[in-house]
Amino acid sequence: MTPQPYIVGYVVDSQLPRTTREDLAKLTHVNVAFGHVREDEIHIGHLKHLGCLADIKRDHPGLRVLLSVGGWGAGGFSEAASTEAGRASMAASAIRVLAEFPFDGIDLDWEYPCYGEADIASSPDDKANFTLLLQAIREALDAKGAQDGRRYLLTIAAGADQYYVDGTEMDRAQRYLDYVQLMTYDMRGGFQILTGHHTNLYTPPGDLFRISADASVKLFLAAGVPREKLVMGVAFYSRMWNGVPERNRGLHQMAAGTGGYGPDFTELASDYIGKNGYVRHWDEEARAPYLFNGSSFISYDDEESVGHKCDYVKTNGLAGLMFWEYGLDQTHRLLDAMHRGLRSGV
Repeated sequence: MTPQPYIVGYVVDSQLPRTTREDLAKLTHVNVAFGHVREDEIHIGHLKHLGCLADIKRDHPGLRVLLSVGGWGAGGFSEAASTEAGRASMAASAIRVLAEFPFDGIDLDWEYPCYGEADIASSPDDKANFTLLLQAIREALDAKGAQDGRRYLLTIAAGADQYYVDGTEMDRAQRYLDYVQLMTYDMRGGFQILTGHHTNLYTPPGDLFRISADASVKLFLAAGVPREKLVMGVAFYSRMWNGVPERNRGLHQMAAGTGGYGPDFTELASDYIGKNGYVRHWDEEARAPYLFNGSSFISYDDEESVGHKCDYVKTNGLAGLMFWEYGLDQTHRLLDAMHRGLRSGV
């Protein structure tokens, strides 16, 4: 029997009390963001709402809840991974977290091994050390699982493009992981002046940047990750370029600056999509929507693009979909689309 696809949602700590029973029933996994790494240990003292987890687990016993550790600009990984003692210390701290709160596993969001662009420590040695860190945590989780009579999950969030594959040993690393979440968003934006899609399924003709969710999947397959361990990302927020020439409806144009974070989907639905001069367009080749008002270009996911991602996951035998982040869509429309596309009738 073919396993049902996962629906994995990142939920920041402040949003935990706002999760609804209806939404939690549509999820298979929740990643609580973010724990931090300090002095070779996972720290969660800054998280204020972990007390909600007991009720969430009681009401949804089949839901798997993981602590996500890291995020953009969150360091400590390179230092912890660099020595056997550091890796053992981080693994031991993971076990303490699982003993204190009803988590079902650990999700690592190191952005990124071998790269220091987020103003964190990095080293070429991160490539091999990342694998060793995953091995140490996996072995600790398995030892605890043997005592508890269960399996604890270990997952990662991975950058979608070639740089991540180059900075890791995915063929080895994946052996210690239950699944790999591809951050197939922000694929265009903060580093590019050229407008385009930031969470597109396919690469459209005429785009100088070739990355897409489909291209990312193929990169990780070629790097040795089995397709049944790949989870594709969905964005609950947009990327926005200003000062865009009024050509080609703003698509693939040189803007006045890079594409910063735009409105979240709640705001898009209330004030942008088909409103205030913003016209929605659909790129059939990319399977992605975009908005243009004559000078500002917005790239985002909506129900139509999510539906295509659902079909892709099922057709290609991937593990499922994940999204960033729960609080960014108070309309609940995108999660509903994911559930309809992947889980309806289950």
